Amino acid sequence: MKLAGELKEFSVRLGHQFARPELLIEATTHSSLSSPTRADNQRLEFLGDRVLALVIAQALLEKDKAASEGQLAPRFNALVRKEACADVAVQIDLGAALKLGRSEMLSGGRKKTAILGDAMEAVIAAVYMDAGFDAAEKLILRLWGKRINAAEEDARDPKTTLQEWAQANKMPPPEYVEISRAGPDHAPVFEIEAQLSNGATAKASAASKRQAQQIAASKLLEQVETNHD
Repeated sequence: MKLAGELKEFSVRLGHQFARPELLIEATTHSSLSSPTRADNQRLEFLGDRVLALVIAQALLEKDKAASEGQLAPRFNALVRKEACADVAVQIDLGAALKLGRSEMLSGGRKKTAILGDAMEAVIAAVYMDAGFDAAEKLILRLWGKRINAAEEDARDPKTTLQEWAQANKMPPPEYVEISRAGPDHAPVFEIEAQLSNGATAKASAASKRQAQQIAASKLLEQVETNHD
């Protein structure tokens, strides 16, 4: 079996030539297109999540030999969370290679964080099963390299940091107000406004309330810190 079209191009972007192309086909097939004769990527996602976790945990230990478990845990979480996996997927344009059912295609599935994140984990598992742990490790370290180096900064949770800023400035905790919800039930978009008691606000939209809150908090943090300076 040979890869053709977008999958062949994606393999080049990924930097891995598959000896077993069927693994990449499975890794890029979303459950909306699965059938009795076509496997989707959910099983590979399960495996890829564990491979990614091991590689990232080891990389963090080697990068900072003096860090405690309490320091390492938030860095680890920032690197393996679904949003981080989706960001890497965007970096290599994994969305263009995905095989989706009609409903997911029409609802923008190629850009959804959950779908991209799951597919990225599945691709990691496909490389692992195709060429072994060393190949998967090299792939992860190459794609996550800059993120690993910036892990300490990325681990700052915007909501927690904004709350700490508010407390330090003798304010009550920030509030997060849902401004609107749009889109169908299977692909909602939430608009959230983060508010401080001094009147400062920032809005953000995302596919989940949590993600929208985090983005709004990050925007508001940047705003108040710039004004404070």
